[in-house]
Amino acid sequence: MTDQTGADTTQLLRAWAGGDSEALRQLTPRVYRELRRVAGAVLQGERVGHSLQSAELVHEAYLRLVNVQEVEWQHRAHFFAVAATLMRRILVDRARRRAAAKRGANAFSLTLDGSLDLAAVKARELVALDDALTTLERVDPRRARIVELRFFAGLSVEETAQVVKVSADTVMRDWKLARAWLLSELAN
Repeated sequence: MTDQTGADTTQLLRAWAGGDSEALRQLTPRVYRELRRVAGAVLQGERVGHSLQSAELVHEAYLRLVNVQEVEWQHRAHFFAVAATLMRRILVDRARRRAAAKRGANAFSLTLDGSLDLAAVKARELVALDDALTTLERVDPRRARIVELRFFAGLSVEETAQVVKVSADTVMRDWKLARAWLLSELAN
């Protein structure tokens, strides 16, 4: 995405937040395409016949986003950070329901290399990750937010830095420490 396209999206977000319904009409196809891309990446490799399609995830997140009231959108990355939080909640809620229905062994392995690959993450693993991330959030909210943005939303280091308002180097440092902490927490 070009800087101009990002700036245009930011202007539309701000106009929409100010009550401009025409801005929402223009904004919808832009953010919808990006949300589909993010959801597709999140759900890439999911087994055939899984319970959640990328379109469903996008629609559910989008419906929640358009109903958000009184948000002063700072920039495009801020919008997608909020979308990431909503997608995380949607995925974790569904995973908790599946895990409750299928109680099983507690052993699992999970890597935090990049964006979420649900094909490799079973419901109980996602719930365990969410629990660990909630614990990290109490200890270090910024690092927890960085994990959420990088892992669940697939934001780049630069986009994450913009949302969290720190340098890219700080994002990388916090990302590495948070991943190590989470992997240690999940191993216990």
